[in-house]
Amino acid sequence: MKTGKVSKIFRYWFYFRIGWSQYFAFIFAAVNTLTVTYFLAIENYPILQSIFPTFIHYIVIVVLVGFPILLGIGYAHFKRTEGFKAEADVSMESNPHMKRILDNSEKMLELHFQLTGLLLKIGKSEKITNEELEKIDQIQNQLKEYMKKRTM
Repeated sequence: MKTGKVSKIFRYWFYFRIGWSQYFAFIFAAVNTLTVTYFLAIENYPILQSIFPTFIHYIVIVVLVGFPILLGIGYAHFKRTEGFKAEADVSMESNPHMKRILDNSEKMLELHFQLTGLLLKIGKSEKITNEELEKIDQIQNQLKEYMKKRTM
């Protein structure tokens, strides 16, 4: 698929945003949160200071406790809640490429269903009726029209 100059600019912009939001900002936010919570909260409270005597102790404990909790939350998001399903639904509804794939799949399923029905009849040495042939011809014409007017 060829991409124009404007399309490449938007692709690069997209790659930049992914790099920033999913990698740089994530790491920066984690380091920032750990630093701020330790030096503004824990360091000023003797009770917390006894639990986390140094910044390194704090990081190790937070990672050992936080990692499994966040892993569980991520797993639940994808496997146990309706959150990911809703995201996938919105993505499917708003993405023209996914809509086209769905439309293509629906058309191909209909054709596949009709053709396998004919193959079964042929396999059983049954006669194919004119009505069945007309149905296949109709589907084929629908596919021709669909292919003429489809766009991205």
